[in-house]
Formats: sequence, structure tokens, C-alpha cells
Amino acid sequence: MNPLMFGVILSLLSAFGWGVSSILLKISMKNKGAITVNIVRLYIIAVVYAIFFTVNGNWEEVLNLTPLQLMVAFVSAQFGFVIGDYFFFNAMKIMGVSRTVPITSSYPLWAILWAYLFLGRNISPQIIFGAFLIVLAIIIVRQGEIEEHLDMKGFIFALLAPLSWSFAIITMEWLSAQISPFTLAGLRMMFAALGISVFVKKYESEIKTITKRELTALAGAAFLGLFIGQYSFVKAVSLVGSPIAAPITAINPIISATLAILILREPPNSKILTGLVMAVIGVILISTA
Repeated sequence: MNPLMFGVILSLLSAFGWGVSSILLKISMKNKGAITVNIVRLYIIAVVYAIFFTVNGNWEEVLNLTPLQLMVAFVSAQFGFVIGDYFFFNAMKIMGVSRTVPITSSYPLWAILWAYLFLGRNISPQIIFGAFLIVLAIIIVRQGEIEEHLDMKGFIFALLAPLSWSFAIITMEWLSAQISPFTLAGLRMMFAALGISVFVKKYESEIKTITKRELTALAGAAFLGLFIGQYSFVKAVSLVGSPIAAPITAINPIISATLAILILREPPNSKILTGLVMAVIGVILISTA
């Protein structure tokens, strides 16, 4: 199989992994809080990466990192998988997957804005148009949620999630030129598990009540989203570049919303579906600029 085809397949696998992961997380949160779900998910994936680090010898690279690199990786992990995902999980719990993902798909817009303000990146007309579509999509989705009388708190959480993720992306980009992709991915997961440990005592009683079904769903979400999804994307970028990989993985919100409607029986809404399509187009335009 040629590298281009393999890269496309990996990009599709990444989008599918993230999409299914969202559904499994929603199932897990039926009777559990967002923080409890995230604690278990991050602990599971941290153990998985620790095992792979031991087998592949990645610990040696970690030991050679500077204190600054370790600190930035820790901060990046907290904004990406602790703070950002807290808002994302709560938004899904309040509004459902199909109502949340069109809004949280705006994270590339914020990442571009921070890159322009702090890294001196240029913003092309294509990026501006893509940003316009994303903002318009958020407005349309919010209008659809108002018609359904959904809680405003869920909408605010859905806006805060991509803001937090975008800061994690900027800090990760700084590290990506200095640390190998697999080591960086695993290190951020383990740091995220370390950071969220401050909540373990508070949520210990709820953690102990997790059922086998919930644990299975969380293990699937952790492996599909944080291992398969993330690593497939990194590998696809290395094979075909982000201009090809990023637009393909941008279909993730469509996969998530479709599965939510089919599996979770979330009722479709024309405004929300329109906003979803516009958000995906906006993400593709920004990713390919």
C-alpha cells in the first residue's frame, strides 16, 4: 500500500476513533459525573502508554527532557485533557453529543488566533472565511438549542472546551519540534492522569461504584480516542502531511453526531445539523489554509 493511501486510511481511523469515543463517554456518564469518568479514562490510558514506553524504550527520552519541557508538557496536558475535557464532558452530559460537537469543533479557530497573537503566524482570507463559518455555525446551533430549551450552562461549557484545547495545542506545537510524537503523546496522557489525581479523594466513593459495563465503555473510549485516534493522526501527518490528514479527521463531528442520533437516539434538529456541516467546512478551510 502506498504512503498516501495508508495516510488517508489512518486519518479516517483517527476520526472514527474519536467519534466512537465520544459515544462511549456519553454512555459512561449516564450515572457518573464528568470528573469521575475522566479520572478512570486517564488512568487507563496512562497505564497503556506506560507499558508501551517500557517496551519501546521511550523512558530514556523522557529522562533526557529539560525541566522547562516537562513543565510545558504538564501544563499542556492539564488544559487539554483535564480542564478542556471537563467542560466537554459536562456539555455532552447536559446537551448530548450531537448538540455539543458542532460548538467544540471550533478549537482550530482559537488555535489559529493564539498562533497569530503569540507566535506571529499569518492569517489568510481562507482562514478568515473558515472562522466566519464556524462562528456562524455556533450561532445557528445556539438558536436550535434555544428552540429546544436546552440549558445555557451546557452551551457555555461547550464554548470553554475548545478554548482550553486550543491553548493545549499551542503549547504542544512548541514541544513537537523537540520531542518525538509518541513520547509526547504518552507523556501528556500520564501528566494528565497525574494532574487529575488531586480529585481522586473527593470522588473516591463514586469511582468505587463504577460498574463493569461503565468500565468497559471507559476503557474503549480511552483506547479508541486517546491511543488509536491520537496516534493514528500523528502517524498520518508524518506520512501525508497535515494539509491532507487534518481535513479528513475534521469529519469527526459528523461521525459523532450521526452515531449519537443512531445509537443514543438523540433527536435530530435541522438548525443543529446545518451548524454541524458549516462547522466541519470551516474546520477544513482553516486546516488547509
